[in-house]
Amino acid sequence: MTVTKNLTSIAEIYKTDKLEHGYTAVYEKYFENIRDQKLQILEIGIADGKSLLMWSDYFKNSTIIGIDIHKIDIKEKKLDRNNIKVHQGSQSDDKCINKLISQYGNFDIIIDDGSHLKKDVIKSFHLLFPYLNNDGLYVVEDMQTSYNHFFGGNPFDLKYSNSHMNFFKHLTDRLNYQEIANPFYTSNKYDAKITNVSFYHNLVFVRKGVNDKISKEVLKHSYENMKFNEKSSRTGNFFKYYIKYKIIYKTYTFVFMIFNLIKRLLLLRF
Repeated sequence: MTVTKNLTSIAEIYKTDKLEHGYTAVYEKYFENIRDQKLQILEIGIADGKSLLMWSDYFKNSTIIGIDIHKIDIKEKKLDRNNIKVHQGSQSDDKCINKLISQYGNFDIIIDDGSHLKKDVIKSFHLLFPYLNNDGLYVVEDMQTSYNHFFGGNPFDLKYSNSHMNFFKHLTDRLNYQEIANPFYTSNKYDAKITNVSFYHNLVFVRKGVNDKISKEVLKHSYENMKFNEKSSRTGNFFKYYIKYKIIYKTYTFVFMIFNLIKRLLLLRF
């Protein structure tokens, strides 16, 4: 009887550093039920090629696409397999990424194990996320560089810096964009397109999908409008609730917004 190896066992064979980082146990939770599907998997950063070999064994029915800024000797790294495709180029080069997209179309899993620099991590996400299939996963490894200023991170301002960790933290707001009670809210390009953001030690998982549920608390980002409609239609008392929600509550919202704007300006939080 053939015994199917789990991801950690395969990682041990190839000695990939994903094992020592503890990533394989996390990956197994996401990939175990889809490992036999025919997927297109892109990994940014090939290095010694060990992780591509691991993915090749684990996702036997899938196409494993690797990209690296350095030229990779496929035969030397033993990457000359039918289900492995290797490309040279930068993860933040528009032309390179567009060439990949034109060749492969959309992807089911994208793993960023590239430069780990803030500028590359964020730009790659912007370039590639639109070409991730719904229910697909975008994974970024080695997020510890977000706390290291030599990688473009910021260890001195964890909450408000424009680090790549904070970029992904802010994506959690896209999960609940419908609930933002700000009548001046400007839509974000990731609204309605993210269904889950999960953080692990040095790992971030973003799941793409349709997220367009209508809020039960706000109407077009206005709590006042929602409550006015509810109360006036239920009681028939239009004038009373117009004064309460359309004038008093909206005035409070406007004052609160101005207060927060001044606070941000004083604290240089742009």
